[in-house]
Parts: sequence; C-alpha cells; structure tokens
Amino acid sequence: MNILLIRPRPSRETIGLQHVMLCEPLELEYLAASIADQGHQVDILDMILEKRPLPDLLAAFQPDLVAMTGYITHVRIIKLMAETIKAWSAECLTVVGGVHAEVVPEDFQHPALNAIICANGLTTFQELVHCAATQQSFQEIAGVWHPDKPRPVKETSFSHPFPDRSKVARYRHRYYYLFHNPCALLKTSFGCPFHCNFCFCREITDHQYFERPLPDIMEELCQIPEQEIYIVDDNFLVNADRVLAFCDELEQRNMDKRFLIYGRADFIAAHPEVIRRFAANGLRAVIVGIESCLDRDLDRFNKKSSLSINEQAVAVLAEHQVDCYATMILDMDWNSKDFRHLGQWLKKMNLSFVNLQPFTPLKGTAAGEGYETALRIPRSEYEKWDLAHLVLRPGKLSVAGYYWNIIRLYHTVTFRPKSLLNLLRRFGLRDNVRLFFGSSRVTLQYLGKVIRSINKNNMP
Repeated sequence: MNILLIRPRPSRETIGLQHVMLCEPLELEYLAASIADQGHQVDILDMILEKRPLPDLLAAFQPDLVAMTGYITHVRIIKLMAETIKAWSAECLTVVGGVHAEVVPEDFQHPALNAIICANGLTTFQELVHCAATQQSFQEIAGVWHPDKPRPVKETSFSHPFPDRSKVARYRHRYYYLFHNPCALLKTSFGCPFHCNFCFCREITDHQYFERPLPDIMEELCQIPEQEIYIVDDNFLVNADRVLAFCDELEQRNMDKRFLIYGRADFIAAHPEVIRRFAANGLRAVIVGIESCLDRDLDRFNKKSSLSINEQAVAVLAEHQVDCYATMILDMDWNSKDFRHLGQWLKKMNLSFVNLQPFTPLKGTAAGEGYETALRIPRSEYEKWDLAHLVLRPGKLSVAGYYWNIIRLYHTVTFRPKSLLNLLRRFGLRDNVRLFFGSSRVTLQYLGKVIRSINKNNMP
C-alpha cells in the first residue's frame, strides 16, 4: 500500500509556540519505522512547511491509507482533512491518533474517519496496517476506539524501532526550538510519577511512568546528526542515578551534544551536583513548570513544591549557566496588581524565557471538571484550547484587560535591555531577529483578541 503520514498545520486561530519553534514530527517518524518491514511505500507530509494544497499532494502520492496526528487544537482541522481525503477518494482509509486521541478519542468521531487509535499507538498502527493490507476488518483491534468497547490496557514498556528520520530529510534544516537550531527530538521515558492535577501528560499513559533502557537511548542518540537535542520526556529529571548514568555515557562516548529537557523545580533544587555534572556534558536549558510565584496556587495545583523551592531551582540553573524556560499558569481571578507582582518576581529572578498560560481546564484531567458554566469558549472550538486563549471568564478583569496584561507582562520580562543585549551576545543577530518576528506574531494574535473583545463589548 501507499501510506501517507500527515502532521496538520495549526489553525490561524491557535495562539501557540509554532511561531517561535518548529520541531520534527517524531510520532510520525516512529510510525514510519514501525511498519518498515511490511513492504509498504511510506511518506511523511509536514503541512506546516508544505506549500502545495492537500488535494495536490494526495494526487501526487496516491495513498491507500492516510494517518494523521495532532493535539486538541487540531481536532476540527483533522476532521476537515479527512473530508478532503474522502472527497479525493472514498476508498482511501483515514486514521487519526496522537495524545488527544489517546485521552479523549470521542472528540474525533466523524464519518470521514475510519479509525481512531486510542492506545498503544505503534502496536495498534502495525496491526491496523496489516489488516488493511490483507483486507481484514481492523475494528476489533484493541487499540482502535469504539464507543461500546472497553478502554484497552496501555503498554508499560517500549521496544520499538528507532524513528525513521529519513522520511523528513527535506524538512530537517527547518526544525528548531528558540535558539536550539537545528534541533532533533529524543524520547527516553513516558508519563510522569508526579500528580499535578492540571497535567494532561499523565493521562496519556493512564498515570503510569516507565523508561527506555539507557543503552537503547545511547544507540539512538549516536545516530542523530544534529548537535542540539530536545529530550521530550514529560520529566527527564526523575531519578538522579539515571541522569548521572546518562552523563557517564556521554563522557565515555565523547559525545558533543547540547540538550534541552523538561524538569521539575524540586529535583533541580535538591540535586545541584547533578545539574552541574549535566551542564558539563551539554545541558543548555530546562523547561521548568514554575507554575506560580504564590504558594497557595502551587498547593491548589497539587504541585508538591513551593515558592522557596522554585527560587532555589532558578538559582541552581543560573549558577551553572543553564537557561530556565519558565512556564507559568495565570489564575483567572487575577487583577492588574497580580500581573505586576508576577512581573516583579520574574525580573527579580532574572528570567527572560517565560511561557504564560491562562488556567485551562483540559478535559480528561483532574482539574478539568466542574467549569462548564464558566466557559466563555465552548469545548467544541478546539483550536482555541491552546493554553493561550481565555477559555474561562476572568473574575476581576475584562477579557480585553486580561489579554492586555498578558501582552504587557511578556514585554516587561522579555524586552529588558539587559536581557536583549545578553541574547544578542550569546546567539547573534540572525537568531534573535527570527525570534523577534516570531514573538511579534504571537503579540499580534493577542492584540487581535483585545480589539475583538473591545468591539464586542461596544456593540449595541
């Protein structure tokens, strides 16, 4: 069969990091590798980078099966793409998977979609492709969702072929994350052993956490040509001994890689010697779920951390010249004074990289329940559930006022002269200009929200 794997382009309504980062579609590279021994012709389309419209690409490739993957923001886009595929050929099978399909598969119900993969994506896809190629029904496969079927048990180990990165060779020079350019992705573990109640990641693995064997990880890492490596584990900093063993391997192999990872503040604060060792072996930046500069919010999120721990973690990273990419959750009851307080704290901690996320009650999470009457954006408008839109009504500010405070806070933190000069010195003019234009596009999206909200309120 001819099999086409597609990453969709985000909606123009989606406010997101796609303007300041664009990473390889690792999940599709894994899918391609998982069926490499079945003898099919497989290709990957990255619609974020493709210029030709989908009908032209379908006509050129002539697929028998198209599989798409995405997040909550892609639900309506994927349904529209499935309609386009069926209009091109009613016989072409359409499949969807990915993190949202694993947690809330019912959102993808649509006549134009033949299968929704809700568990054990690679194994299920292998079985589905085999059934399609041999003209057998695939509806009884455990990992294919049906409203009347029980949810399958999810795997707690990972023994699949390395991702086939050759399928995106024509795109690879375009993949980057902020100043990590060009950048490749590496997955070494699945899930997270902690219990933050807002976190979607834990739901994907049914609250289970498991790791790939270190020799397997190192073998894959040796095959990646890019120097910049983004380890996309939900939390790489779980076990100090594992991180140190990873550093041992890097040193023994004399590997010259530079790493961006996710990690918790409490681990960083408690293990400065691990951060020092990892920094000596290429750790460049850590995405840290700071979440708040208020202890009451951290308690509400079941973060099992504190403001003091957050400040210690930021200090440890700064001491070892590792950038802290801080993610913050903004309370919907904040007023302008609260925004100013956060801005003062971020400046006090000398944080330049920050992702501000209005609290978003994602369906499927513990924190996602009980907000239906407070929603200002329906759950059906998936493209706006991007952790950037105000899906809830602000308690003390107008919608326009809340968005304006987000814009002002971003610029207060990121456009300080000291910070800008430091970035220019470290990364040069070209990368800074690219980041400036990308962040400006996000600002324009927010300004559009402010203007539309004001106009809506002024309508008779």
